[in-house]
Amino acid sequence: MSLTDEALSLLYHLETSETVLKNLLNNKKGRDIVSSLINIMQRGMYESRAYATLLLKNILEVAEPMHIMNLKPLVFTEVVQILEDRISHKATKAALHILVNICPWGRNRHKAVEAGAIYVVIELLMDESFSSDRRGPEMAMVVLDLLCQCAEGRAEFLNHGAAIAVVCKKILRISQTASDRAVRVLLSVGRFCATPALLHEMLQLGVVSKLCLVLQVNCGSKTKEKAKELLKLHARVWKDSPCLPRNMILAYPS
Repeated sequence: MSLTDEALSLLYHLETSETVLKNLLNNKKGRDIVSSLINIMQRGMYESRAYATLLLKNILEVAEPMHIMNLKPLVFTEVVQILEDRISHKATKAALHILVNICPWGRNRHKAVEAGAIYVVIELLMDESFSSDRRGPEMAMVVLDLLCQCAEGRAEFLNHGAAIAVVCKKILRISQTASDRAVRVLLSVGRFCATPALLHEMLQLGVVSKLCLVLQVNCGSKTKEKAKELLKLHARVWKDSPCLPRNMILAYPS
């Protein structure tokens, strides 16, 4: 372990209090620390990059909204790179956690999309080893939901050939949270990006059947409402399709 690794490890394991972290962020040295962590994430060795990501997660968790909204694009680029490199399970979850915390703001969604977050998160969800731990896929679905709330995010989502299938597959397989976010993602693209080709693809990939199943099983009422909304939105195309199994046709909302 290098000196940098040891220093970062020590700093991380000190478990600095929220008050100290906030005070640190509110002065120039705090801003320098964020820049330093990003620099390590960009150029450091694997272990240093992992600890830098974990520390950045802790720091941004207590940051004021104005600080988060003013994060530079490089922050998003390096966080996404951590996800792509998959240097450790902890670092991957920390990077997802960072995106969950900083992407509720519109301008940050654009930065995350431009950094390639959509593609990388979908690729993560395609990895069965990643999906073995519930929390990781849950956060990944939250990130997709946040990013698909902007037009650029929806466009990038649909540019990935496996996106619809991957998200559909996660419904009712991981947790209520993951199912809810997956349905929200499908509703976003189904509401704002509907084309005959997309609606046909969703039908062929089993999205419509899965949404009908959501209405039949014990899951959250909000999830059911969103599934019902999407089904009703495109009932003219989907309801009488020969691709839809009879039992699902009977479950289709009127």
